[in-house]
Amino acid sequence: MTNAPHPFDALMDITARPEVVFVRGAGSYLWDSNRNRYLDFVQGWAVNPLGHSPVIVADALAAQARRLLTPSPAFYNEQSLKLAKLLVDNSCFDQVFFANSGAEANEGAIKLARKFGAKYKNGAHEIITFEGGFHGRTLATMSASGKKAFEPLFEPKVPGFRKARLNDIESVRKLISSSTVAVMLEPIQGEAGVWPATDEFLKELRALTQQRGLLLIVDEIQTGIGRTGKLFGYQHAGIEPDIMTLGKGIGGGVPLAALLATEHASCFDHGDQGGTFNGNPLMCAAGLVVLDQISKPDFLKSVVDSGLLLERELQRLSSRHGLGEIRGRGLLLALDLKMPIGAAVVAEAFAAGVLINSPQPDTLRFMPALNVTREEISLVIDCLDTVLTKVGAARRVA
Repeated sequence: MTNAPHPFDALMDITARPEVVFVRGAGSYLWDSNRNRYLDFVQGWAVNPLGHSPVIVADALAAQARRLLTPSPAFYNEQSLKLAKLLVDNSCFDQVFFANSGAEANEGAIKLARKFGAKYKNGAHEIITFEGGFHGRTLATMSASGKKAFEPLFEPKVPGFRKARLNDIESVRKLISSSTVAVMLEPIQGEAGVWPATDEFLKELRALTQQRGLLLIVDEIQTGIGRTGKLFGYQHAGIEPDIMTLGKGIGGGVPLAALLATEHASCFDHGDQGGTFNGNPLMCAAGLVVLDQISKPDFLKSVVDSGLLLERELQRLSSRHGLGEIRGRGLLLALDLKMPIGAAVVAEAFAAGVLINSPQPDTLRFMPALNVTREEISLVIDCLDTVLTKVGAARRVA
């Protein structure tokens, strides 16, 4: 569909987009400029934990915008102090640096680890990351990522990242040298197709890093803020990392991210880190109401319950169509299609008014709002049932 009033060519062409313009969102739904409605199980790649345009976020932004947008990061502001304290009180970390994007938070984590190595480990600077990992699109975070498509891009890469295999502790152990300062990973590798690090592996990794005097960095850009049924993904394993990064869901739809560290790992000197808009009160006001809502035990329990329901329904769908496993945790789940039809399924679902994501050709990823309803889950499953039949994935066994 071509929407002539909108000059699509004015935007830099960086990805394939359908020629549809979204103009309104509420909860799990989006509307385009032609008044078509879409049920959204992508939510900006897990950016909207409370759905589109939640009233509490809109109200917080409006109230803060009338008071103070930003005084500059050279001064304290009330909202960033409150949000930092709330994050510290709900985690194992002691200090917070606010940023604008997940990549910026991860860049900060890399810098913090290297500063730690320079100060306390004789200049150790290498960080062990993982095949399949994704940490962002800056030069350093692309270098840290284990995404194959990144390998030929923007050479030369930033050196100092060695890649281990997820859930293989020996592959990590073999890479440790006197130059190693940290290990960095996602509790669930989202872009790779939703591949979780097991709780046992995370425990082994924490023990190994402590034994060898290394920092453990968890990239919770996608898994944090209730996405897995706990406030932070690392909490499932009962471990305490040294550094954590947050993004996506923490702002409830606005650009906000955070770098958290224990007192042991917090070693920046004045001038080492900063950013013009970092920790501005407008974004932090949104973060405060999001974190206040999602950190409630009843809300987190509802995420667990909805995740189990979606997982059961996806398993039923997989059995019906002869597909593969369901991976993930909470409301970050994937369906293994067992064949490279992801793009076709996404396109057909879009045409039917349902938004889903295919991070890999043989995988569908589901990242609905954390307050998604049973009815909305049922509607997505019914749509996929029809779509899978239409694209030829169905080998009905029931």
